[in-house]
Amino acid sequence: MITVCPTTDLPPGEAIRIEAEEPIAVFNVDGDFYAIDDTCTHQDASLADGWLDGCAVECPLHASCFDLRTGKVSGPPAKTPVRTHRVVVEDGMVYVQPGTTADGAA
Repeated sequence: MITVCPTTDLPPGEAIRIEAEEPIAVFNVDGDFYAIDDTCTHQDASLADGWLDGCAVECPLHASCFDLRTGKVSGPPAKTPVRTHRVVVEDGMVYVQPGTTADGAA
């Protein structure tokens, strides 16, 4: 697991990019934490720099939208989903388990 940060360092409505084999973006949506691949599948842009709208993030480059819960594309021009990653919050710390989907499957 990758240690991200204390929960207090990632306030609601904010995101952080963490370096991993593939960069990962971690989002706080009203106290629920989500992690997806950070790179937009349409072009090379950081989704952590995008805009949150509920459980969706809009890419800052061409406005593709991705569902943080599933990784599915909900708005063009992207057509390929991003991977989700399992987030664990324990003792006030946020952790990401890369390679394990948000639903716990490997």
